[in-house]
Amino acid sequence: MIGSMKETGAKHFPHDPSARGYSVAYRADQVNFCPGCGRTHWYVGRVSAECGFCATALPLVEATTRGTGCHARSTHRAPLAA
Repeated sequence: MIGSMKETGAKHFPHDPSARGYSVAYRADQVNFCPGCGRTHWYVGRVSAECGFCATALPLVEATTRGTGCHARSTHRAPLAA
């Protein structure tokens, strides 16, 4: 399995992160300039941010660490004290 994921010669595979190039994403701790119009006004949602002027949408960097599916729930509950 791992052999199929390695590079062979000068050939790069699309799942190789180093071969994908720069990926534009919204970062909550920085000033984000829109790649479409260059402005900095954003409407931020749960998984994406949208430019307030030209409606360019960017994924949130933190989107994988937030949300309902990211937290494991315990199915075991402690009995209530009487």
